[in-house]
Amino acid sequence: MLNIAVTVGTLAATTALGLSAAAAASAAPSGVSAVDQTIGDLRSEGYNVIVSRTGTGSPDQCTVTGVRPGQTYSRTDSGVPGNLLGTPGPNIATTVLNKTAYVTLSC
Repeated sequence: MLNIAVTVGTLAATTALGLSAAAAASAAPSGVSAVDQTIGDLRSEGYNVIVSRTGTGSPDQCTVTGVRPGQTYSRTDSGVPGNLLGTPGPNIATTVLNKTAYVTLSC
């Protein structure tokens, strides 16, 4: 029984990581986008944004050249209150604690 719970927990955590990476990739701008808008959109989705840039231009002259997912930290718990063992569905919950996106700028 414990092996099943561990396997389900591992699958849930892996799925959560894959979904969060896809969300960061889908947040990538198509074409030239305002830097502040891109960073603001990612932050509003819960990402910690780390910005790297090339060039010495002022920030208002920068364009986004790439957005990529970073590390996602999650926690998987069993024994979730209100979801008893033996009821349909697993008794496991995965909570995303922190997620990061890297934004590359060209100035």
